[in-house]
Amino acid sequence: MNEIRQSQYQVPKNPISLMGRVYKHILPEVRKELDGWRRNAGMIPDPELRKQALASIETKQFHCEGGGIYAAVPLPDRLVLVKLIVAYQTISDYLDNLCDRSTSMDQGDFRLLHQSMLDATDPEAEPVNYYALRQEQNDGGYLNSLVTTCQGCIRELPGYSAAMPYIRDLAGLYTDLQVYKHIKPELREQALLEWWELHRERTPHLKWNEFAAATGSTLGVFMLFLAASDRHLSDAAAASIHASYFPHVCCLHIMLDYLIDQEEDRLGGDLNFCNYYQSPEAMLDRIALLVESARKDVSSIPVPSFHRMIIEGLLAIYLSDPKVSEQQEVRSVSRRLMKGSPMTRLFFFVNSRWIRKHLYE
Repeated sequence: MNEIRQSQYQVPKNPISLMGRVYKHILPEVRKELDGWRRNAGMIPDPELRKQALASIETKQFHCEGGGIYAAVPLPDRLVLVKLIVAYQTISDYLDNLCDRSTSMDQGDFRLLHQSMLDATDPEAEPVNYYALRQEQNDGGYLNSLVTTCQGCIRELPGYSAAMPYIRDLAGLYTDLQVYKHIKPELREQALLEWWELHRERTPHLKWNEFAAATGSTLGVFMLFLAASDRHLSDAAAASIHASYFPHVCCLHIMLDYLIDQEEDRLGGDLNFCNYYQSPEAMLDRIALLVESARKDVSSIPVPSFHRMIIEGLLAIYLSDPKVSEQQEVRSVSRRLMKGSPMTRLFFFVNSRWIRKHLYE
């Protein structure tokens, strides 16, 4: 990552400079990209596909805004990164909606849908009919357009060949998770346990639900997209980034997401990885350990202060969510995680609340 090393002085090194770039560049640029995809989604002929595409943008916009942090580094490829991150995350959110509220419970259908995420990370892949195994078919080219947008952006990243194997690894794990977590409820846990058995040597210190959570994050992919902006990116540097984000940063990200969604998932009958701890105290201990491990892992890659801010930002974004106050048990865990927080986390906590109050209402 020589280019990033050489421009370290430009990388936001403190929360104030980072949020300055977020307000000035990232939020407006991400929203401009999302506006385009919202218009496209609104023209999808099939009513169910249109409904889920629009809902995914409406309810999960903050996923793209959070991912846009990786384009906060002032590089020539910044606008390409924004476009790529938004398109890739939009595929993820759209398919999650399709599978969560699916008219199908077919494993083959879910795998074919998520082939789009694998194809999006391979500039040579030819898009196919990802809906071939489901009733709803006509999306007016929406999903294929998301895939080809990702591919076009990837072709503009000069170091992508070094990053690609590690991105493909994370995209493959993500696909597996989405397949197994969305099949018939009575089959999900056993399928996830069998899948974990195939991979448990990669993360022997994690419980099965934590490994599964780690595979559900797109943050490692986004960081590797950023790294691929460097034409001198080496295999060793890409491998180091992969190891710094997977599993702990990625696991922390998704466990926090599941933490605040517990009531919502219970009502929707959706699987939630926070439900597999013996007690709230046990869950709290494991999340606290993930925080510590994530902070340690990112110390080995360039500009560790930037990645530590991302970790603190994750905690702030999720623990400041209005869903927290609506769930007594989650509120208690949140208070304990915020207790004794460093100033960075508190700064992002206040900013997250401000953004929700003034930019979403």
